[in-house]
Amino acid sequence: MQAEKTVADLKIGEKGIINHFKDDAMSLKLLEMGCLPDTEVSLDFIAPLGCPVGITVAGYHLSLRKREAATIVLK
Repeated sequence: MQAEKTVADLKIGEKGIINHFKDDAMSLKLLEMGCLPDTEVSLDFIAPLGCPVGITVAGYHLSLRKREAATIVLK
C-alpha cells in the first residue's frame, strides 16, 4: 500500500489536486484560506531550513508551515 502524498511531499514546481485533510482542526483554517478539495495546488518554494513552504492555490500565493502542508492530502 502506498502512503498518502501530501503537499509537504511535493518538489518545487510539482502540482497536485487536494483530496482531503488529515487534521479536522487545521482543515477549517485551510478551507478558509482557499484550500478546497478538488483544487489544484503547486509548490513554489521551500525555505532554506525547510519551513515555511510556499504554494499557489486558487490563484494566489500562500505560505504554510511544513506541518500544516503535511495535513493536505493529494489525489
